[in-house]
Amino acid sequence: MQTFKLENKNGIEMTVTNLGCAIISLNVPTKEMGKKDVVLGFDKADDYKGEHPFFGVVAGRFANRINKGKFELGGKTYQLETNDGANHLHGGSNGFDKKVWNVLESSSSKIVFEYDSPDGEENYPGNLKAKVTYTLTDDNVLRMDYYNTTETETICNLTNHSYFNLEGHDGKPIIGHELQVLAKQTTAVDVELIPTGELKELSDTPLCLYELKPIGKNIDEVGKLSGTGGYDHNYVLEKKEGLAAVLYSPVTNIRLTVSTNSPGLQIYTANNLDGSLVGKGGVKYPQHGGVCLETQIFPDSPNHVNFPSAVVSKDKPQNFYTEFKFEW
Repeated sequence: MQTFKLENKNGIEMTVTNLGCAIISLNVPTKEMGKKDVVLGFDKADDYKGEHPFFGVVAGRFANRINKGKFELGGKTYQLETNDGANHLHGGSNGFDKKVWNVLESSSSKIVFEYDSPDGEENYPGNLKAKVTYTLTDDNVLRMDYYNTTETETICNLTNHSYFNLEGHDGKPIIGHELQVLAKQTTAVDVELIPTGELKELSDTPLCLYELKPIGKNIDEVGKLSGTGGYDHNYVLEKKEGLAAVLYSPVTNIRLTVSTNSPGLQIYTANNLDGSLVGKGGVKYPQHGGVCLETQIFPDSPNHVNFPSAVVSKDKPQNFYTEFKFEW
C-alpha cells in the first residue's frame, strides 16, 4: 500500500492511496481563507482498511444497488452478496474499495491505477481489467478516467465516492452549499432505494435541482418523502456529455463544476453520518457533513432494459470520464 501526491501550479494538492484508489486529501486555495481540504476522510492510508462509508474510494465492481443482488447475463442468473439489507451495494463487502491496486504510472500531475478482478470474485462473472486514471491539470481540473476491459461478458459500474465539503472537511454541514444538477428526471425508487424502472419528472418537486439553490432549502422535505434523511437519488443527466452539476460555497467562494459522459449522477448528502465517526484531525463528521457527486450508470441497470447498459464485453469496453473543476 502506497500514498502519492499530485499538485498543480496554482496550489491544489491531492494525496491518494492505491488502497481503493482513495483520495485522502484535496487541498484547494481560497482568496481569503487559506487552503481548504475539501474531502472527508482519514489521516493515513491504513485507516481505509477498516469499515467506513466509502470515503474517497472507487466503488465497484458495480457501484450503487442491485435488487436482491441478482441479475441475468447471457441466460444465466448470478447471485451477489446482499450487504445492504436484502440488496447488493457498491460491489459487496470486499469490493474494489478494499483492493490494493497496481500503480502503472505516477507523476506530480497524474497517476494510473489498475486492478485485475478475477472471474467469480464477489460472484461476478468474467475477468475484468479495470483502469482508473487521476489527472490534475493546471486549469484546476481533477479528471478521472475509467477504462474497463474483459475477455468474457460481465457488468461494471465504477464511480468515485468522495464526500465534498467546500468549506473544508472540518467545516459546517453542507446545507448552506448551493447545488445545481442538469437533470429533469430521477430514477424512481422503492422504500429500499431500488429503482422501479420509472423515470420520474422533477419539475415543481422538492427533488428538482435544475437551478442553483441551497441544499438545505428542501433537504428535510426530501428526507421525509423518501425516508432517506436527505438526498440519496440518481439523477438522469440531460446531456450525454458535458456539464452535469455545479456545487458552490458562499463561505469560501469555491465553485466546483462536474462534467462527465456518464448517464447518471447520484447525489448523496451523507445522511447516515451522525457524529460518531472520527476522521482527519480528530474531526467527528456530522450528518450532512459532505455531499457525494457520484457519476455513474443507473443503479440496478442490469435488471432494467430501458436503463443504460452496464455490460462490458470483449468488443465493448467501457470508457467513462468525470472532470471536477475548481474555481475560487
